[in-house]
Amino acid sequence: MADLDFDRVFDRRASDSNKWRKFPPDVLPLWVADMDFPSPPAVVRALRDRVEQGFFGYLTEHHDLPEVVADRVAKRYGWRVSPEAVVTLPGVIAGFNQALRALTRPGEGLLVQTPVYPPILRSAGNHGLRRDEHALTRAGDGRYGVDLAAFAAAIGDTTRAFLLCNPHNPVGRLYDRTELEGMAAACLRREMWIIADEIHCDLLLDGRQHVPIASLAPEVEQRTITLMAPSKTFNLPGLKCAIGIIPNAALRERFLAAAADLVPKINVLGYTAAVAAYREGDAWLEALLLYLKGNRDFLVRQVRATLPGVTIAPPEATYLAWLDCRASTAGQDPYTFFLERAKVALNDGVSFGPGGAGFVRMNFGCPRPLLADGLERMRVALAR
Repeated sequence: MADLDFDRVFDRRASDSNKWRKFPPDVLPLWVADMDFPSPPAVVRALRDRVEQGFFGYLTEHHDLPEVVADRVAKRYGWRVSPEAVVTLPGVIAGFNQALRALTRPGEGLLVQTPVYPPILRSAGNHGLRRDEHALTRAGDGRYGVDLAAFAAAIGDTTRAFLLCNPHNPVGRLYDRTELEGMAAACLRREMWIIADEIHCDLLLDGRQHVPIASLAPEVEQRTITLMAPSKTFNLPGLKCAIGIIPNAALRERFLAAAADLVPKINVLGYTAAVAAYREGDAWLEALLLYLKGNRDFLVRQVRATLPGVTIAPPEATYLAWLDCRASTAGQDPYTFFLERAKVALNDGVSFGPGGAGFVRMNFGCPRPLLADGLERMRVALAR
């Protein structure tokens, strides 16, 4: 894929892009998890061929995606599941809400780790659940981790499920095997369900290896619903296609029944893109990961050298950076500060729940010239 040019800047303002049209034209958007790179050529070709058929009827129930996914997780993670364990979904958010509908009752508890992706934070309220929180620990260097004793203590008598985010959004951690084993053991002791949002599982930096929590042991697999998608990896979020992996047949039936005509099937173009991405997109992905690593390293250097009072721990996965601005002149509301004074749109850390005040999330999945522009705008704003 030597001919790929990730430095090329495309004008997306004239399109229907929410990322580029939410803010005024003088604002540089480095917020929502939408990369500014075209999707893999193989995906574009597959979509073009499918569109040229001219028919967009219902997708057959006997399509290839479950086999493609089962083969992929075996090769990438050493996790062997049958195609029957794979179900399709219009998105991971729909997936974990469907899982909560299947597995919990109002008044029970859902364990989440804060700060965390806003739809995860909101999910307990969607189902009348109590939100039980385990605050991730933050070391002096800004790296987050799991205090396993505090994790176990956060589980209440009626906590029924744990909604895991791994790799974690927004802090960029890829949990190691010891952390995963400790969290899984605590859940098994209390007979809790594990709902694993692993949507960023392919976006690993520095050659790291993702471990699906369900792959740890058969007894963990039997109590876990794993959610993945090609959307973040291959920049396909608008095509609405995700997958759930549920090896426990009885659990799978409960999950499917909870859809209850509320959760739609995947659309035919989302299916086409997913199959093409998983079958033919890995060379593009490897090139992307090298570029993202370069962006991550550039970002960390520039933050440390030019943004006084702002600190960052290098993300281990994802293309999202978590910036601590509390000691900077941006103060406790860096989102508004950088939006108004630097004309850079980031995600407000407050929206990620406890532990998010004074932070912003930055999307560095963009051409480096855009990233450099954003950081220079932020430098100037802090220097005024």
